[in-house]
Amino acid sequence: MKKLILLLLMFAFSFSYAQSVNDYSAVIVPLKFNFLRSENQYRLNTITKFYFTKAGFESFYAKESMPAEYNDRCSLLYADVEKESGFLVTKLFITLKDCNDNVIFKSKIGRSKDKDFQTAYTQALNEAFQSVNELNYKFNGTSNKTKTNVSQEIVANNATNQTIVNESNQTAVVLNDKNLLYAQVTPTGYQLIDSTPKVVMKLMKTSQPNSFIAMKDNLQGSLILKDNQWFFEYYQNEKLVSEKLNIKF
Repeated sequence: MKKLILLLLMFAFSFSYAQSVNDYSAVIVPLKFNFLRSENQYRLNTITKFYFTKAGFESFYAKESMPAEYNDRCSLLYADVEKESGFLVTKLFITLKDCNDNVIFKSKIGRSKDKDFQTAYTQALNEAFQSVNELNYKFNGTSNKTKTNVSQEIVANNATNQTIVNESNQTAVVLNDKNLLYAQVTPTGYQLIDSTPKVVMKLMKTSQPNSFIAMKDNLQGSLILKDNQWFFEYYQNEKLVSEKLNIKF
């Protein structure tokens, strides 16, 4: 009976981890693990990043330039490989933490009895990653703003519109964000919503971070970043039309 309860608890914890890990869009891999003397020693950091990618994660090195969609650091997981002391046995395990240093996932311990450090670390890391693979990771998009949260932010922005008066006190300008579109992450890219909130455009990722396939009503074109400004470009009556858009990602 005790064994059954223990197995159920282990299953519950594993399920909880899988659900939590799926809430994050990518994994950041450090350039150096604390138990090693130098960056990427024994190529463990390279191997770690490769294994995360193989397990279905978007993975980046720390300090690596990343696409704008990953700018929210709290939508990311932060990986680490740690070494546990053991007599004549190399023991490694993997942790994934959120932006507040909370442990979201801890792998099982990988072991190796090989005397060569390169071989031992590689074998132990490979074994530890088996429990990462068992998560069957798939990003579900919930780490990003929901429509409700975006709506609240729109209301807050509209409530805090400012009136700026020039030095002569003759002219007042009201800053209004009514034309601002908010980007929400979707499995294939983003959707843009207005202050209603209503979905006005759908974006699909391309190989370029600053270019998207864009669909608005019955129009299909491209959303392109030019000089820090987004433009929706499409053909209408055989003429190229370019619309400037104000978007908050």
